[in-house]
Amino acid sequence: MREAALPEAQVGIEGFQMKKTTVFMAFALGVALAMPAAPAAAVTFRHAFQGDLKGLDPYTLNETFTQAMLGNVYEGLTRRDANLKIVPGLAESWETPEPTRWRFHLRRGVKFAGGEPFTADDVIFSFDRVRQPESEFKTRVPSDARIEKIDDYTIDFVLARPNPTLPAEWDTWYILSKSWAEANGATNVQPATGAQLNAFALKSNGTGPYIITSHEPGVKTTFKKNPGWWGWKDAPGNVDEVVFTTIKQDATRVAALLSGELDMIEPVPVQDMQRVASNSTTDMLAGPELRTIHLFMDQKRDELKYSSVKGKNPFKDIRVRKAFYEAIDIEAIKTKVMRGMSTPAALLITPQLYSRAGEFKRLPYDPADAKKLLAEAGYPDGFELTMHCPNDRYVNDEQICLAVTSMLAKIGVKAKLEALPKAVFFGRAGLAGGYDTSFGMLGWTPSGFDSLNIFQNLTGCRDDKGNGSPFNYGGYCNPKVDALIPKISVETDPEKRLDYITQAYRMLTDDVSHIPLHQQALSWGVSKKVKLVQRADDILLYQWVVKSE
Repeated sequence: MREAALPEAQVGIEGFQMKKTTVFMAFALGVALAMPAAPAAAVTFRHAFQGDLKGLDPYTLNETFTQAMLGNVYEGLTRRDANLKIVPGLAESWETPEPTRWRFHLRRGVKFAGGEPFTADDVIFSFDRVRQPESEFKTRVPSDARIEKIDDYTIDFVLARPNPTLPAEWDTWYILSKSWAEANGATNVQPATGAQLNAFALKSNGTGPYIITSHEPGVKTTFKKNPGWWGWKDAPGNVDEVVFTTIKQDATRVAALLSGELDMIEPVPVQDMQRVASNSTTDMLAGPELRTIHLFMDQKRDELKYSSVKGKNPFKDIRVRKAFYEAIDIEAIKTKVMRGMSTPAALLITPQLYSRAGEFKRLPYDPADAKKLLAEAGYPDGFELTMHCPNDRYVNDEQICLAVTSMLAKIGVKAKLEALPKAVFFGRAGLAGGYDTSFGMLGWTPSGFDSLNIFQNLTGCRDDKGNGSPFNYGGYCNPKVDALIPKISVETDPEKRLDYITQAYRMLTDDVSHIPLHQQALSWGVSKKVKLVQRADDILLYQWVVKSE
């Protein structure tokens, strides 16, 4: 589908919204009827992204792109359909025979690509493995949960307290084969900071619709259709082979799409969206994404590692955090950097996932007040620090960070930007790297699409040993917010639960725990020969891709 009436200059999310909705809904509801007969020749889908696919261990890097790619190979007990609804995956059904016990009935007759039968023993193995210290997916499973095998195809998860949202977290907790992992030396998780990928990190063996047949980390990965996948009867895709490549250069990626060398690219740079949309052989698919981009500040160390201020930490002073917030002109980022393809955010969660988001407003852009706050905090001339950001993960991530450093300069803060490939950045900024940064950028889509995930992963108090919120890169801590997490976890009354969530967001806002920036827009360029599903969680699944020749 082609959007013919897009304006020439700045194109906002609204300009692409109808197209995105039409492609998404029409495909999700009716593609099985419209799908052309499969051609005799093998169908190859060529896909490129700006960032790398490094290791293939599904517990190493809790990052949406990596989750999406490995989600074509591995599966969870649950999965999400085209409309993001939780549906059965490797578990056919589940129930709660008592408030603190979840019983899952596993799918029979499923085999891993290596031929191993899927049973409860694989779930038990994956349950233990995902909670290893090196895993970035520890919070998928409650730390105090126990697992009980009823039989080979029935398993119970016993909790210390009720957890009404537990299955919603498990579509990206991928299940591994116990026997295969043991035979391949894969019982331990590959650390995100591993300078050398272990042998298992270059292999894969899942139950999903595709099998990885070759993998060159950061270069190219080839997927082959798994004809034995149990779910093909409900999947309309006709792709036999997928060739994924990393193409970091925006211009090269766009040129390859327009020339027909590629069938899909992501992201399309905002400056090229009009060009892709108006091209006769391509479609521009864009729409709001669930991810929120934000800035974190090291509030834990007594002295910042990367700052000219010695003997103390400026970010421990709320006046400094507020000054940084007020120095950022979010509308300038939206119009000049994102060219309208972003929605400014006041919280760490998109309004699509939190019904009372309208009660919160961003701090105003006010550089004069920011200077005043810095002076009151004892920094009348500002100070120097280093900002760390990824340069190949989010839409215009490096350009956004450059804009932020320029805005901070206007209030006397001299921020030096170090933009890094995402694999390096996440390894450094996270637990495995010892939270080795003072100020930086992160994007987050809550698994389960619930605020509880925000509090458990981004804002809860943490130590440096993996306890607490692992993606709280800045080390923010408010025990009053933490005290609400158990209540939110177990409350089944929707209004009471929503009130607890709102209390937590108010405290985070009042504390300036983080600096929310925006929800970026999805921006996929797709050949007109291809029909696919663009989910708002930015996950592309190849079993829904239909390509005509």
